[in-house]
Parts: sequence; structure tokens; C-alpha cells
Amino acid sequence: MAEHLSALDATFLELEEADDAAHMHIGAVSIFEGDAPSVEELRELLSARMDLLPRYHQRLSAHRTGGLRWPAWVEDERFDLTAHVRHATLPAPGGEEELLEFAADYWSHRLDRGRPLWELVLLDGLADGWALVSKTHHCLVDGVGSVDMAQLMLHTDRDASLRPPELAALPAVPDDAGRHLPAWLTEPLSMVRHPARIAEVASAARGAVDVLVRDELVGAPRSSLNPEIGATRRFAVVRTSLDDLRAIRAELGGTINDVVLCAVSGGLRRVLDERGERPPRRGLRCMVPVNVRAAAERLAAGNRVSSLFVDLPVAEDDPLARHAEVRRRVGALKSGGQARGAAVVVGAAGLAPPAVHALMARSLFGTRLFNVTVTNVPGPRVPLYAFGNRLREVLPLVPLASGHAIGVAVVSYEGEMAFGLVADHDSVPDLCELAAGIEDELAALRAVARVPA
Repeated sequence: MAEHLSALDATFLELEEADDAAHMHIGAVSIFEGDAPSVEELRELLSARMDLLPRYHQRLSAHRTGGLRWPAWVEDERFDLTAHVRHATLPAPGGEEELLEFAADYWSHRLDRGRPLWELVLLDGLADGWALVSKTHHCLVDGVGSVDMAQLMLHTDRDASLRPPELAALPAVPDDAGRHLPAWLTEPLSMVRHPARIAEVASAARGAVDVLVRDELVGAPRSSLNPEIGATRRFAVVRTSLDDLRAIRAELGGTINDVVLCAVSGGLRRVLDERGERPPRRGLRCMVPVNVRAAAERLAAGNRVSSLFVDLPVAEDDPLARHAEVRRRVGALKSGGQARGAAVVVGAAGLAPPAVHALMARSLFGTRLFNVTVTNVPGPRVPLYAFGNRLREVLPLVPLASGHAIGVAVVSYEGEMAFGLVADHDSVPDLCELAAGIEDELAALRAVARVPA
């Protein structure tokens, strides 16, 4: 039986349908040492693993959402791996500037909804090494799931053979549309049949009230970061050491993610200062996706996320004060169960028929609810290899919804952390200021924590 999209998965299709400039694919540039394989070798490797990734040779049963049920994943009888795995050569001299320009242009174009919703480019011509540049629709997988799936083609052993890894069958994705009836009918019927669920829903709803009252009624501030956007993107990168972030955490308390949010706060403050814009006193609100993927769902497709909505203290002058305020605000949200509340709000939206759900989806990802997305995905801690070549670093992409001109994706790998900064090309010509502001904030926090430069 075909698996239907969940309401959350379908949300990312609806956001694209609402705005031609919104691209809802995630992606990454994975840079390797050594000589690049041929595109034929890469296709052969992926072909041997396709049975482990059934969703990657399935297409949507309908190109658009709407009606009484969500589109289903169906086998693509015309699936052709050559249409999804291509080769490109970076223009000379093949440095970081050329690489980031290539990635920005590649991510400025949507995936074809008539095919399985992913692409991969084997990129050679780099001054040092080669790269894989990926693009996968968010309705197919979330950030954590994409990291897990990427590792199916990588090895922890440089000399490992190219045969597929021996893995258990992938867990099925729950069909929240139900086997016979859609969720917007089955969920109310379930509560009638199981009265105890009413108390469970009431308990979870308390967290949802905080989301709706604090974040929807008291909306995110107006900002130049939320104009009407175009379809073309810019991309920049900031790198730091995970050991440095741990040292900052040890000195100042909190979590590594608190340090990440503090760094982004400093970067956004610099952008506003350079634009002559007064930082909002309450701060700029960011949406922080929270992974709720269980261990048994490690390689499952689809989305397993909730969200925290954090007001970043961009009005604070001092980096130390910004860090303390980030810690306080994030701690208050976690203790208040906001992540669970956000999941309830998303789940409640999923009870609406697909024809109505699109209006709720745009509200959940609208500029009234948040100004910017900041996502932090933990990657592998050990070196990985493909074709005998070591994976050197991963540069991540987060999509931009309508009215959101800047997004920040952070990925850690083998003791290093990369901030992938994506922006609308026309409204954010000053993306370099965000990168410089993040670097300055990290340097200031290292100085406070007495971390050697």
C-alpha cells in the first residue's frame, strides 16, 4: 500500500506552492581529499545502495497538495539514476569563492516534482580535492535524517570495499493519513474510542498555549530580514573548532547550541548595525528545529522535528551578556515544554483537511512567528571516506520560506563545525557582514573563555 505524506512533510510542498521564490530543499557541499571518481563510479555505488533507500526512487502521486488526502509516494517506473546524479567542473581557479558561487546557483533552482525529489552533483576542478553537492526536498527527509542517509555511501575505513553495507530494512514511515481515513477524521474518532487520550491531549496542549500566546499573539518584530524574497541565493561559510565551543561552554555554562545561538545573535546584530537599523529590544525571533527522531527511526524518511522559538538578544551590547541571555531564554523555553507544545500545534494543523491545511502551514512558517531559522545538526565524530578519499568537511544548507531572507544551518563533523549561511541574493547583498559578525562573536567568547587563538 502506498505511503502518504504526513501533514508536516506536506507543509514543505505547500510553502513552495504559496511562493515561487521559496525553495524547500535542504542540501550540503561535502568536500573530499584526493582525486575525484568518475560519475559512472558514483552512479554504480549509489545503484548498489538504492534498495536501502526506497524513497529515493519514488515520486509523488500528485505534483500539488489539496483535496481530501495528501499525495502518496509511488514507485517511479521511469526512474533513471543518470537524471539525478550528474557531473560538473568548477571554474578555475577552483577556490572557495567559485565553490560557494556554484552551490548558491545550484540551490537557486527547484527540484522537478515529476521525479524523485533529490539530486547529486559530482564536482571536480577544485584546487584541492573534489565535492559532492546535494539537494533533497524537505518533504522527503529532515536534516538529521539526511545526515544518516548520506552515511550509507561513506565508510569509516579508508580501505573498505564498495559493496553495500549490511543494514536492516529501513523502518516504514507512519502513514498519518491512515490506512482507510485521513487523519483529520481518524484522530477525533480515536479520542472518542479511547477517552484517556483526551486527558493526554489536554496535558500536551498546555505547552501549545505558550506557543500560541507568546509567539503568535505577541508576534516576531518587523525587520529588514523579512522582505519579499526572490528565487536566487547567496551562500557563505563560517568555520570553528568544536573544542573551542566546548571550552566556551565549560567556562560560561549552558550548551554548545547556546554558543551557536549567541554567535548568530552577534552576527545578526552586526547586520542591523551596518544597515543603520535599531536592534529590536525583545530581540529577533529564530526558529530552532528540535530533533524528535527515535533511535529506531534513524534511517526513516520523512520529518521528525518540532521547534523552539527563541528571541535572540540582538539588542545586548556585550557578547557575554548575550550569551547569558540566550542561556536564560532557551532554558525557560525548555522547562516550559515549548518544543512539545510546538509539536502539538503542528499536529493540530495536521488534523485539518489538505485543502485547508495550506493556510495553517503558511501561518506556522510565517514572518509573524519568526524572523530567521537556525538549525544545528550533529554530524559524525569520526573521519569518513568515499572511494578511499577522506571527507574533509560538510557545508550545510537550510531552506528559506517566504519572507525570510536569511537562514543559518550548522553541522559538526570530526571536531569541526561549519555555519552555512544562505540568503536571498537581492535583499541581502551584505551577507558577508553576517559572516564577519559571527566570527567576531566567536572570537569574543573565546577570549572570555581564555581559549588560545
